[in-house]
Amino acid sequence: MGLNTASEVISLSRQLEEAGARFYEELARRYPAHGEDFLSLARENKKNIVQIERAYYGVITDALEGGFAFNISQDEYALPTELAPETSSEEALARAIEMEEKMRRFYAEAAEQSRSLMADVPRVFAQIARKRDGRLSTLKALLA
Repeated sequence: MGLNTASEVISLSRQLEEAGARFYEELARRYPAHGEDFLSLARENKKNIVQIERAYYGVITDALEGGFAFNISQDEYALPTELAPETSSEEALARAIEMEEKMRRFYAEAAEQSRSLMADVPRVFAQIARKRDGRLSTLKALLA
């Protein structure tokens, strides 16, 4: 499914962050040795939602919404967050890394596509994409 409006992309970012937060909360329950690391990532996901929506609602107008279009495929960014009961911690971390990489690509694409019309929203998208690099480093370190 293609996303074309700013509100659709903002809604997808909320869905991705919420799915990611639930995933990390589940990892914290399943793998308590790294539970606090996972809960920290879940909290950051929830903060990202607030940051994105604050930037969006601070600049959006009917004219902007009506005239601004994205070309993002929602299907390309579907997150596989379900874990089978027998999933090892290594498999779960690999899934988390895959999820973070996909979310980083989403935010980078959304930032690039919105850069020419808005300032605040693409800045937040780009900032969150950069944060994902740090999150990836954390997850890769846990995997090692």
